[in-house]
Amino acid sequence: MGEDVTFFIIHGLADLAGHRMIFFSILLLVYVIILGGNSLIIFVTVTDPKLRSPMYFFLYNLSFVDMLFTSSIIPNMLAGFLMDQLTISFNGCFLQMFFFINLSVTGRAILTVMAYDRYLAICNPLRYTAIMTRPVQVLLVVGAWGFGALCPLPATTMALQQRYCGPNVIRHGWCDPSSLRRLVCADSSVDNIVSLAFALVALLSTGILILTSYILIFVTMSSMAVTQRLKALATCTAHLTVVSFSYSAASFIYISYRVRDVRIIVSVLYSALTPFLNPIVYSLRNKDLQDKLQQSKNVSSSFPVADLV
Repeated sequence: MGEDVTFFIIHGLADLAGHRMIFFSILLLVYVIILGGNSLIIFVTVTDPKLRSPMYFFLYNLSFVDMLFTSSIIPNMLAGFLMDQLTISFNGCFLQMFFFINLSVTGRAILTVMAYDRYLAICNPLRYTAIMTRPVQVLLVVGAWGFGALCPLPATTMALQQRYCGPNVIRHGWCDPSSLRRLVCADSSVDNIVSLAFALVALLSTGILILTSYILIFVTMSSMAVTQRLKALATCTAHLTVVSFSYSAASFIYISYRVRDVRIIVSVLYSALTPFLNPIVYSLRNKDLQDKLQQSKNVSSSFPVADLV
């Protein structure tokens, strides 16, 4: 048995070696747009006194999570396109793995909070402002971050305690948990079960809560007049679009789990496209945000947007 490894080699994108600069340029452009678009959402919602509703508070928190989420892996991937061999330290690999899962789950938890916000606004409008106070908003966001930190903790802790004696080549674009477990020198079946269990908890718990919120919303909408129904539906369109894309992409990752190259490509697309589309989708559905963006001299017109409330 070989010596314990002290670093890992990220080798998942090696097959793209003949097109490195093309993929580097595309990914860099996407990353810049992600940072710019989400930074703009945060700046507008924080500085404009008109955008003080809970929905905007949750929106800029989602944008902040998206920026951190992509920053946990994309810079490392960009470096990989410029190097013949990309390495990452042992501890750095596990930190990247933890924050990648943490921020992914936190983003879904915030989407769940936003679904609850829509439920209150549509199903209980008379008590909405009394319930959704700023302390409650902060508590919900803190809860989302806490849930996101809790879910990857058991699997990451167990993986960190395993022995890695070589090989040290991770066949993925970053320190992906399933790819890393294949390098364990002992039986990792328990790790697989724990990781899968907490992944299902993260996906199903948030998914069920979002689904329940929208079932109750649609039940309430069924008793509304047509004009009220259309107005209520318009407030949910952006959120439904983002949720549908996020969970569809996650499903594709699990479906393509056994096809390595396909899974890597889908994972890269998921990690980049979801944060890329979020500010665009929400901008397209928010008139107040659109008006503010059009007034800003330092902003491009690529984020047109409809009234959420």
